[in-house]
Amino acid sequence: MTQAAMSPSSNIIQELGFEAKQASFQLSQASEKNVNTILRNIADKIDASVEDILKANQKDVEAAKVKGLTDAMIDRLVLNEERLAAIANGVIAISELADPVGRILSETKRPNDLTIKKVAVPIGVLGMIYESRPNVTVDAAALCLKSRNAVILRGGSESFHSSHAFHGLIQQALEENDLSKACVQMVPSTDRALVGDMLSANDVIDVMIPRGGKGLTGRVMDEAKMPVFAHLDGNCHIYIDEDADIEKAKQVLLNAKLRRTGICGAAESLLLHSSLSDSDVKDLLSALMNNDCVIVGDERAQTLDKNITAASEEDWSTEYLEAKISCKFVASTSEAIAHINQYGSHHTDCIITENADTATTFLNNVDSAIVMHNASTQFADGWEFGMGAEIGIGTGKLHARGPVGLEQLTTFKYQVFGNGQTRA
Repeated sequence: MTQAAMSPSSNIIQELGFEAKQASFQLSQASEKNVNTILRNIADKIDASVEDILKANQKDVEAAKVKGLTDAMIDRLVLNEERLAAIANGVIAISELADPVGRILSETKRPNDLTIKKVAVPIGVLGMIYESRPNVTVDAAALCLKSRNAVILRGGSESFHSSHAFHGLIQQALEENDLSKACVQMVPSTDRALVGDMLSANDVIDVMIPRGGKGLTGRVMDEAKMPVFAHLDGNCHIYIDEDADIEKAKQVLLNAKLRRTGICGAAESLLLHSSLSDSDVKDLLSALMNNDCVIVGDERAQTLDKNITAASEEDWSTEYLEAKISCKFVASTSEAIAHINQYGSHHTDCIITENADTATTFLNNVDSAIVMHNASTQFADGWEFGMGAEIGIGTGKLHARGPVGLEQLTTFKYQVFGNGQTRA
């Protein structure tokens, strides 16, 4: 991108979008072998560039500390050798997944001998706006390449140096394998006005995908003139039923809340069946507090420990992204379901119970993208679903719901095969 192209008077996004459109036509015709070779090259370049990437990341981390970002935000930003190895391995894993393009989704033979096939095809050009996680640069690029979509990335200012370090390696791999560098582009500025330009560019961007906090996602959902794959927040629930195995419940609860508090699959709300004994509940709550988790709760919860303070109405719908959880007793599974459907974010919710019928009722009636039985909500992740990396968790009800992976980054067309048929 030239200095003239980056001047305030020029439309950077339109230029990137035009280039991406042209590149998407080339990418859609790329062979699976070619794409997989590029992905493996990206992984090799990450492995070979650890020192340079970590130097770039250190600039971002130091700037984040000066800005006073929270520990959770900094944790999302930090890279180390272990995380870089995981990122590179993730790209390899994506290269080994089945090709999502060209799948025959259905095939119908009509009475007039027409054959109609529904075939998976790329969407075209995706826009990706994200905040502090620099690994998203690689995850998004790898998924988009594998699904033959061109992508325009707009990372947050917090991860600017890290993301551009990754992006440079990705473009090297594209160029070395005879694909246009415009297949994976990155907005070359942190100017916030460019976000608005992206959201209005429905002539060159087919789908927008935000990944970040509620402010960013809310803006994208409000302003985008193209379809959006998004979730606004992750107010995930653990409901412990009267027929729960308490020791199992404790282990799942601790993992769901505290394994990593800053991710969207972390549990933020705890619902307890009112028939559970005080001793069992104290055991559960003590396990949280002994691990420095703050609890706000209803009247009964407050009577069980002096350190539990009153929950407000707002707490029931809050995504804390820290070691804090709300706690409420409910009289039945139906009440738990109603509470989750009212206050939850339709992301991921779990029931802990040994009663299969109760579990089925919960799984069928909680209106969330992911519902779980006796498992940590932190499994709400594309890797754990066997889908490879994900771009995010979709909580909408159209097209992409739950982990947005390769299959969700395709659409379809109908191919109709005839032998001279004409319509009367």
